Amino acid sequence: MKLNPDFISQDIDDVQFLVPVGSEAFRGIVRSNKTAAFIIDLLREETTEEAIVNAMCDKFDAPRETISADVAKVIDTLRSINAISE
Repeated sequence: MKLNPDFISQDIDDVQFLVPVGSEAFRGIVRSNKTAAFIIDLLREETTEEAIVNAMCDKFDAPRETISADVAKVIDTLRSINAISE
């Protein structure tokens, strides 16, 4: 999976925004928290959910189960707005 090319992410003052530039399905702006921003950054390249969980476990001090649930939630949200290409 990878970030849909119809979406771009932009960092402004330490806040990441995800903006559709060609998507007809979603019209709006997504303001990401640090967790979602980290996941979106990883999605700039082809990756898997498991690889994202592993990268987050390396970066953040939290139980794997919590990280896995957070990753699943962010990915589900991104899928719901068609921001992920699979």
